[in-house]
Amino acid sequence: MSRSLFLKLLSGIIVFGAWEIAGRIPVSYAFPTFFESMAALGVMTIDGSLLEAYVDTLRPLVIGLLISAFIGIALGLWVGLTRWFDWLVSPIFIVMQAAPLAALIPLLVMVYGIGLTSKVFVVCIMAMPVIVLNTAGAVRNTPTNLKEMGYSFLGNERDIILKIVVPAASPIIFSGLRLGTSAGFIGAILSELKITPTGIGDIITYSRSIADYPSMYAAIFSIMVLAVLFLNLLERIERYLFAGNVRGYATD
Repeated sequence: MSRSLFLKLLSGIIVFGAWEIAGRIPVSYAFPTFFESMAALGVMTIDGSLLEAYVDTLRPLVIGLLISAFIGIALGLWVGLTRWFDWLVSPIFIVMQAAPLAALIPLLVMVYGIGLTSKVFVVCIMAMPVIVLNTAGAVRNTPTNLKEMGYSFLGNERDIILKIVVPAASPIIFSGLRLGTSAGFIGAILSELKITPTGIGDIITYSRSIADYPSMYAAIFSIMVLAVLFLNLLERIERYLFAGNVRGYATD
């Protein structure tokens, strides 16, 4: 067994063991044990309710993350490469990242209703700022000597951007994508809790209303597991696209 795998298993044992102990004490009547939550998760998986909920949750999440990734990286590249556009756009995304964006949800509902569009917007406003700012920072801090070397070999502007700037900035760009994905998951669940109770948000809301706390924690646990899987998928994509420029991960 590799050291990284051993440490991952040890971390899981510590966290889930603490969860089980806290549930048995109990720290609260509303805090179930780990095994009770996993039993509820198994029941929801077998009866299909969890899969049905994820069909509703993943639709706005995936659409919002794709929009945020493509537009966010494009804007980040533009911001990082153009000083006047940096001055124009960066303050907007800095404010978006610092502001309590959940307060905008009622406004989105007033404008776009309670359907898919509002939920996609919530995912985008949560995920896009961190993607734009990380991409812009990575491009802005690309080593000057690398770009000068490209020009010395008669590379044009397109070659410099695609063959030097983007590969050099890729670790931070993908870090921004991972952070944006995490924020997007928060936005997806937040939209289901604040706009209309559908998908996983519906399970959480309904389970809380009937005091079925094992099911509530099981739903929360499942979305955390899915988020971790998404982040690992992004890491694998980066390894594939930029095999010679990988600088290590916390999951290694």
